Amino acid sequence: MILSTFEWTIAKRYMLPGRGEAVIALVASISIGVVMLSVAMLIVVMSVMNGFRAELLDRIVGLNGHAIIQGYGNRLDNWEQVLAQTRATEGVERASPLIEQPLLATFNGRVEAVLVRGNTPEDIARLRPSVVGGDLAALRPNADTVAIGSRLAANLGARVGDVITVINPQGRSTPFGTVPRQVGYTVAAIFEIGVYDYDQAFIVMPIPNAQTLLLAGDSVQMIEVKTEDAEQVSEILGPLTRQLAGRAVVTDWKTINSQLFEALEVERVAMFFALSIIVLVAAFNILSSLVMLVRSKTRDIAILRTMGATRQSLLKIFVTTGSVIGIVGTGAGLALGFLILTFRQPIVCVIEFVTGQSLWDPSIRFLSEMPSRTDPMEVLMISAMAMGLSFLATLYPSYRAAGTDPVQVLRYE
Repeated sequence: MILSTFEWTIAKRYMLPGRGEAVIALVASISIGVVMLSVAMLIVVMSVMNGFRAELLDRIVGLNGHAIIQGYGNRLDNWEQVLAQTRATEGVERASPLIEQPLLATFNGRVEAVLVRGNTPEDIARLRPSVVGGDLAALRPNADTVAIGSRLAANLGARVGDVITVINPQGRSTPFGTVPRQVGYTVAAIFEIGVYDYDQAFIVMPIPNAQTLLLAGDSVQMIEVKTEDAEQVSEILGPLTRQLAGRAVVTDWKTINSQLFEALEVERVAMFFALSIIVLVAAFNILSSLVMLVRSKTRDIAILRTMGATRQSLLKIFVTTGSVIGIVGTGAGLALGFLILTFRQPIVCVIEFVTGQSLWDPSIRFLSEMPSRTDPMEVLMISAMAMGLSFLATLYPSYRAAGTDPVQVLRYE
């Protein structure tokens, strides 16, 4: 829509109401403010939701891989052959054996439920960025050393160098019954992955140590798999699933964490829908401000018509006036949204300090800090929606202005 010099001059005049039109200016300012806040809220909420899902996926996948191949009866027979088949599957980046067993750990009279993981040296090395104390290099086969999660260490009161006791209820059989197996391990490292449940329960050790603890011989329980594309894991592992039918079960991260990620997706859609209503409210504010402007400018419109202004020109003028409100509000909302996302963590800290409450409790939200990941397509969609609704809100008052009959108006002036 191209405006002539005359049309643009009149539009600019209506965008900046005079002193006697304070109410119209106030309503227009409120409209810009509502558009700005609604766009900013949508961008912040959607970015945080995307970041929460992405960070949670990265942390879970970083520790568990994209899928696991688990044998029946918690034992994977011929796991070397299965491992070779897995590594030969197209699209698989990495596959490694894994042992995982829930047990108990004690230290200084404190008892905690733990999840013992037997990992390969390569998988243990991937924990290095998460280490907050000690050294993973001390985790060697037959060395009786382990790495534990930071919150497990806090719950047990254990530090690097302390010896914790891991209890396996399925110990050796004796004439007096089964005696639980208790093994002391030196805490060589403490890690913090950022996922509350993992930091609270995980004990990591080399596979040979886990096999000795669990009396598992040379067997493993499962194979951990990482693919080239986490979203396409089902398609990539489809041929392998058919090859292992009857021998093992292939379970991907979507199935393992289905309830969690489905809940996140539902919440994400619900939040987008709820916050989109605010954009609709902003559009109604634009509608009301334009209706008031048209009513106050009825005499001016009539004079313009008698001077030769066409209906199309008036339509352009008022559509432009309302659209500019939407564009300015959307631009301000984008700037405010990105500003909030940039300083989101300090803002959370300030609110927590003022209220005295924890707004980002990792025991509830799994992560230690508020994440954020902005999707450019979502930003474009939000901007288009805000400007589109603003444009639609201008149509009715613009047609009313264009349809003004100068004879009827000036007859009573």
